[in-house]
Amino acid sequence: MGGYPHAAFLESALAVALTLRGANVEILLCDSFLSACQLTEFQHTAPERVLAAPPQPRCASCEPMGKSMFEPLGLKTHRYSQWTTAKQLADARALAQQIPIERVGEYRRHDGALDLAVGEHALAGALRYFARGDLDDEPYAEQVTRRYVEAALATVSVTENLLRQNKHSIACFNHGLYVPQGLIGEVARQRGVRVVNWNPAYRKQTFVFSHGDTYHHTMISEPTAVWENLTWSPAIEKQTLDYLASRRHGTQDWIWFHDEPAEDMQALARELGINFTRPVIALLTSVMWDAQLHYRSNAFPNMLEWVRQTIAYFAQRPDLQLVIRIHPAEVRGGNPSRQLLAQEIQRAFPQLPRNVFVLPPEHQASTYALVERCDSALIYNTKTGIEIASMGIPVVVAGEAWIRGKGFSLDAQSPQEYIGILERLPLQKRMTAAEIERARKYAFHFFFRRMIPLPFIQSGTGGKLEFKLEALTDLAPGRLNGLDVVCDGILNGTPFIYPAERFAASA
Repeated sequence: MGGYPHAAFLESALAVALTLRGANVEILLCDSFLSACQLTEFQHTAPERVLAAPPQPRCASCEPMGKSMFEPLGLKTHRYSQWTTAKQLADARALAQQIPIERVGEYRRHDGALDLAVGEHALAGALRYFARGDLDDEPYAEQVTRRYVEAALATVSVTENLLRQNKHSIACFNHGLYVPQGLIGEVARQRGVRVVNWNPAYRKQTFVFSHGDTYHHTMISEPTAVWENLTWSPAIEKQTLDYLASRRHGTQDWIWFHDEPAEDMQALARELGINFTRPVIALLTSVMWDAQLHYRSNAFPNMLEWVRQTIAYFAQRPDLQLVIRIHPAEVRGGNPSRQLLAQEIQRAFPQLPRNVFVLPPEHQASTYALVERCDSALIYNTKTGIEIASMGIPVVVAGEAWIRGKGFSLDAQSPQEYIGILERLPLQKRMTAAEIERARKYAFHFFFRRMIPLPFIQSGTGGKLEFKLEALTDLAPGRLNGLDVVCDGILNGTPFIYPAERFAASA
């Protein structure tokens, strides 16, 4: 279990639903055991506290939540502390201190047939804790990172011991990266245990499930054949466009960043000095610390380097204007960034080129209204690329964005290829009708087929989650279409694709 509070709500319901379908379900809970984890955040836990002995402050809410949600089910429950030894913990602590800190990210644990990317998940966890894209100038960076390595190695021991002594065929858990989930997945896959990962999706009461790995990876590698041959209809297109329009205000989503986004682009032009009568290119960022994993298709080592090189290029192109829209989640997200992109840009370019403009994350300007006035958009890994392409606006992809390779974006796999695409700007044309339809098909697939409705989990008062069930039998087979898709996928390995086109066609 991880990712409180969504995890406790969803996974306890899944435990019941799978049991009702004949599965033998067992639970693995952390009992205030790890020295650091995904739930440890700088804004709530100071580095000095992370470096103290467990339990951490987050354990005071996480462990009781796990007990209250799972113990009443009467299912067999394993706890981390039961599945490791004092020697294994001491070895993990010692090894975490021995790995050269500059090589933590590439460290792999080799144990017999196992080859585990321990360092990648540990470093991603440390970056998430510090809410930064790098650990430069962080006085506690090394000590905290080693805590994450220690927790990662301890998780490996727990998972190895559990799977070695118990026969499990499927492991289902939240997210699939960071500590501990990333390490549970690493061990399970290499022990021949089928892995299912899940995450809360954008639309309210929906979740994304994936086979084998975190959706950060599987959404990129998913074959286009699963959506490109959809029978397109006016009903499906209307449902897609209505939802995409709602994204401007977030009315159908769990999370949104602007209650009243500013749509007046003339006012923005006056404020920043943009001239919309000349070609404008939008650059849309993501949060620098988020899910920093390695992707072979990235044109740049990280988002910050991409931004720097893009600004340097536009400095030589006075015929173009570049507007950098910094993601609002940098300051409004649940884990606000402590490495602000505007400051990094200022550090690299004390004097911005006259044709480069920065729209800060707290600005109320509508990203959608901005890109509508632009020739094209540049992205690294933001999911907004799906929406922009559906609007017919050409999108250039430099990172691991999910629209890469889908047949309606301009994809770069090297700095040279990226610069070659920029040399073609301005494009001075929108996407073709066929490309737009293809983009909208993917948007429908992504937002309505991959985001599976589980309506028994709802947003309650004050943003808290609530169960909406009359009885546990509501989780039985045949009661909820989305739950049947999820359970069939977990038990039988069928695709986690909700047949939303059936309901759109009959609406």
